[in-house]
Amino acid sequence: MQIIAHRGASGEFPENTLLAIEQAIVQGADAVEIDVFAVQGELIVIHDHHLHRTTNGSGSIYQYSLAELMQLDAGQGQRIPTLWQVLELTHGKCWLNIELKGDNTVAPLLTLLEKAKQQLGFDCQQLLISSFNHHLLVTIKRERPDLKLGALTASLPVDYAAFASQLQAYSINCDVSFINQAMVDDAKARGLKVYVYTVDQPDEIRRLKNYGVDGIFSNYPAKSRVAANKKPAV
Repeated sequence: MQIIAHRGASGEFPENTLLAIEQAIVQGADAVEIDVFAVQGELIVIHDHHLHRTTNGSGSIYQYSLAELMQLDAGQGQRIPTLWQVLELTHGKCWLNIELKGDNTVAPLLTLLEKAKQQLGFDCQQLLISSFNHHLLVTIKRERPDLKLGALTASLPVDYAAFASQLQAYSINCDVSFINQAMVDDAKARGLKVYVYTVDQPDEIRRLKNYGVDGIFSNYPAKSRVAANKKPAV
């Protein structure tokens, strides 16, 4: 079972910052999950479009220029990173789950991935692109059928993982509050990976491991590695 650092090692460091991502890699996370919005055509890494929870700013990201956003303090002196900075940091070190938050994120994402391939030699197979907005996933599958998609859900659908199959997704990314053995079994029968968010408690980690899930999103990757009986990071 893989340990995916939820917004980086966000239980100990400012979420969605380069510091949190770097520390997640140090702690032996198999992957890092981040959230992106688009501002002035640039993808920035932040979970909320309102700034007050994670920065010293206020109001919406859309009320600021990109340059102004880059000056805000995101905690411990960290800045809001761009997706390009995250790609540079994680390249070759772990796989990356990019969650699309804004509805204007697909075009800049595809442009940026082409740039990363050309300039960094970035392997897009180390990416998982997810969203609760399944319309965005449909667009990506049409434009870049090679990209792996994670179909997010905060529910337990009557037809289980059928929605993800319809999206031609690689995985279902499910809320720990709703996941059960039947959902996992149905997803596996459809050839889908199963990732579960957000999981920090040892009893839940053990339960999900018994279900046979492929990975969990955790705010504390080092602690979750121990609970999942994975070898400590070197």
